[in-house]
Amino acid sequence: MDKTAGSLTVFFEGPFWVGILEREEGGKRSICKVTFGAEPKDGEVWGFVLARYGRMKFSPAQPVKETAPIRSPKRAQREIRKAVLPHGMGTKSQQAWKRWQESQKTERKAASRQERAVEKQRLFEQKRQKRKEKHKGR
Repeated sequence: MDKTAGSLTVFFEGPFWVGILEREEGGKRSICKVTFGAEPKDGEVWGFVLARYGRMKFSPAQPVKETAPIRSPKRAQREIRKAVLPHGMGTKSQQAWKRWQESQKTERKAASRQERAVEKQRLFEQKRQKRKEKHKGR
Protein backbone atom coordinates (compact mmCIF):
# COMPACT_ATOMS: atom_id res chain seq x y z
CA MET A 1 0.00 0.00 0.00
CA ASP A 2 1.46 3.36 -1.01
CA LYS A 3 1.59 6.25 1.40
CA THR A 4 0.25 9.64 0.40
CA ALA A 5 1.40 12.75 2.24
CA GLY A 6 0.89 16.43 1.65
CA SER A 7 2.09 19.68 3.13
CA LEU A 8 1.34 23.35 2.58
CA THR A 9 3.85 26.09 3.34
CA VAL A 10 2.65 29.70 3.27
CA PHE A 11 5.23 32.51 3.18
CA PHE A 12 5.56 36.15 2.16
CA GLU A 13 7.29 36.72 -1.19
CA GLY A 14 7.48 40.29 -2.43
CA PRO A 15 4.09 41.98 -2.32
CA PHE A 16 2.10 38.71 -2.15
CA TRP A 17 1.59 35.75 0.16
CA VAL A 18 2.44 32.49 -1.59
CA GLY A 19 1.62 28.90 -0.75
CA ILE A 20 3.64 25.86 -1.86
CA LEU A 21 1.61 22.66 -1.80
CA GLU A 22 3.66 19.44 -1.88
CA ARG A 23 2.13 16.04 -2.60
CA GLU A 24 4.08 12.79 -2.15
CA GLU A 25 2.67 9.53 -3.51
CA GLY A 26 4.45 6.24 -4.03
CA GLY A 27 7.92 7.70 -3.51
CA LYS A 28 7.36 10.56 -5.98
CA ARG A 29 6.82 14.24 -5.15
CA SER A 30 4.96 16.90 -7.11
CA ILE A 31 4.55 20.58 -6.25
CA CYS A 32 1.99 23.32 -6.89
CA LYS A 33 2.46 27.06 -6.27
CA VAL A 34 -0.52 29.22 -5.26
CA THR A 35 -0.55 33.03 -4.87
CA PHE A 36 -2.92 34.31 -2.16
CA GLY A 37 -2.42 38.08 -2.37
CA ALA A 38 -3.23 39.50 1.09
CA GLU A 39 -2.20 37.52 4.18
CA PRO A 40 -4.60 34.57 4.41
CA LYS A 41 -6.01 33.33 7.70
CA ASP A 42 -5.91 29.63 8.60
CA GLY A 43 -9.57 29.11 7.80
CA GLU A 44 -9.21 30.79 4.41
CA VAL A 45 -6.23 28.58 3.51
CA TRP A 46 -8.11 25.44 4.57
CA GLY A 47 -11.20 26.46 2.59
CA PHE A 48 -9.06 27.27 -0.46
CA VAL A 49 -7.39 23.86 -0.38
CA LEU A 50 -10.68 22.03 0.09
CA ALA A 51 -12.43 23.93 -2.70
CA ARG A 52 -9.67 23.94 -5.33
CA TYR A 53 -7.44 20.92 -4.66
CA GLY A 54 -8.87 18.92 -7.57
CA ARG A 55 -8.26 21.75 -10.06
CA MET A 56 -4.69 22.57 -8.98
CA LYS A 57 -1.94 22.00 -11.54
CA PHE A 58 0.90 20.02 -9.97
CA SER A 59 4.37 19.67 -11.47
CA PRO A 60 5.41 16.32 -12.98
CA ALA A 61 6.23 13.81 -10.25
CA GLN A 62 9.92 13.51 -9.38
CA PRO A 63 11.43 10.60 -7.41
CA VAL A 64 12.19 11.45 -3.78
CA LYS A 65 15.66 10.74 -2.42
CA GLU A 66 15.60 8.97 0.91
CA THR A 67 17.64 10.91 3.46
CA ALA A 68 19.49 9.33 6.33
CA PRO A 69 18.34 10.40 9.78
CA ILE A 70 20.42 13.21 11.27
CA ARG A 71 22.89 11.96 13.85
CA SER A 72 24.25 14.09 16.62
CA PRO A 73 27.90 15.07 16.03
CA LYS A 74 28.92 13.81 19.47
CA ARG A 75 27.44 10.37 18.76
CA ALA A 76 29.21 10.24 15.38
CA GLN A 77 32.50 11.17 17.04
CA ARG A 78 32.00 8.47 19.69
CA GLU A 79 31.30 5.83 17.03
CA ILE A 80 34.39 6.84 15.04
CA ARG A 81 36.59 6.70 18.15
CA LYS A 82 35.17 3.28 19.03
CA ALA A 83 35.91 1.97 15.52
CA VAL A 84 39.47 3.32 15.45
CA LEU A 85 40.69 2.32 18.92
CA PRO A 86 41.93 -1.25 19.42
CA HIS A 87 39.52 -3.60 21.16
CA GLY A 88 40.12 -5.76 24.21
CA MET A 89 42.45 -5.62 27.16
CA GLY A 90 46.14 -4.81 27.15
CA THR A 91 48.68 -7.65 27.14
CA LYS A 92 48.54 -10.97 25.34
CA SER A 93 48.54 -12.83 28.64
CA GLN A 94 45.51 -10.83 29.81
CA GLN A 95 43.72 -11.61 26.55
CA ALA A 96 44.58 -15.31 26.91
CA TRP A 97 43.26 -15.24 30.48
CA LYS A 98 40.02 -13.64 29.28
CA ARG A 99 39.58 -16.31 26.57
CA TRP A 100 40.15 -19.04 29.18
CA GLN A 101 37.54 -17.42 31.45
CA GLU A 102 35.03 -17.32 28.60
CA SER A 103 35.62 -20.99 27.76
CA GLN A 104 35.17 -21.93 31.44
CA LYS A 105 31.97 -19.93 31.52
CA THR A 106 30.50 -21.79 28.52
CA GLU A 107 31.54 -25.16 30.00
CA ARG A 108 29.97 -24.23 33.34
CA LYS A 109 26.74 -23.21 31.63
CA ALA A 110 26.61 -26.48 29.68
CA ALA A 111 27.24 -28.55 32.84
CA SER A 112 24.62 -26.58 34.75
CA ARG A 113 22.10 -27.12 31.96
CA GLN A 114 22.86 -30.86 32.02
CA GLU A 115 22.42 -31.02 35.81
CA ARG A 116 19.08 -29.24 35.61
CA ALA A 117 17.86 -31.69 32.97
CA VAL A 118 18.95 -34.68 35.07
CA GLU A 119 17.27 -33.25 38.19
CA LYS A 120 14.08 -32.56 36.24
CA GLN A 121 14.04 -36.15 34.94
CA ARG A 122 14.68 -37.51 38.46
CA LEU A 123 11.75 -35.52 39.87
CA PHE A 124 9.53 -36.69 37.03
CA GLU A 125 10.44 -40.33 37.71
CA GLN A 126 9.85 -39.84 41.44
CA LYS A 127 6.41 -38.30 40.78
CA ARG A 128 5.51 -41.12 38.39
CA GLN A 129 6.60 -43.77 40.93
CA LYS A 130 4.50 -42.11 43.64
CA ARG A 131 1.45 -42.05 41.35
CA LYS A 132 1.98 -45.71 40.54
CA GLU A 133 2.11 -46.64 44.24
CA LYS A 134 -1.09 -44.72 44.96
CA HIS A 135 -2.78 -46.45 42.06
CA LYS A 136 -1.88 -49.89 43.39
CA GLY A 137 -3.60 -49.01 46.64
CA ARG A 138 -0.67 -49.57 48.95
